[in-house]
Amino acid sequence: MVRMLISTARRLALKIASYGVMHLVVAILVAFAITRDWRLALAVGVVEPFFQTIAYSIHDRVWHRIERRRMLSGLEEASEAFTARLQIMAPEEQTRAHGHHGHSHALPRSLSQIALKSVTYGVMHFVVAVTVAFALTRDWRVSLAIGIIEPLVQTVFFTLHDRIWSRIEARKAARAAEMASA
Repeated sequence: MVRMLISTARRLALKIASYGVMHLVVAILVAFAITRDWRLALAVGVVEPFFQTIAYSIHDRVWHRIERRRMLSGLEEASEAFTARLQIMAPEEQTRAHGHHGHSHALPRSLSQIALKSVTYGVMHFVVAVTVAFALTRDWRVSLAIGIIEPLVQTVFFTLHDRIWSRIEARKAARAAEMASA
């Protein structure tokens, strides 16, 4: 139990740290492209990702809770998934219960769910980016440019980052399942 908690905490810390590094590099490059001032780009690039990493951590935890509640609310589906995974429910019974072949009890993340998560991240990112850029530059035009362009670029990288981490977590879960069945 303790080992599992430590492993989970380590993965979360690694995920947040990798996001922070990615964000830092992209923020500096975008701020420099807009301002052509390395000092200002470094200031925005260091300060803005610090606040974004905190906001990202909160955003990610909220989404994990939403996903967990969504999974927990389907008690019947969960019990069927449990019995299917233990191979207690025959494939014929699964077909009868669901009315079709190929029903999966995996926990996929739908495209609409990924899109909504990315959009909410983008809005959060815009607000933080504009606020931080304005605090540093006191120029609304530069702040809005950074606040619009930088979050758009970061949202693309966020989606890629989230997909990579989802695949890593899925592989670890598959390995754990293999080891449990062996």
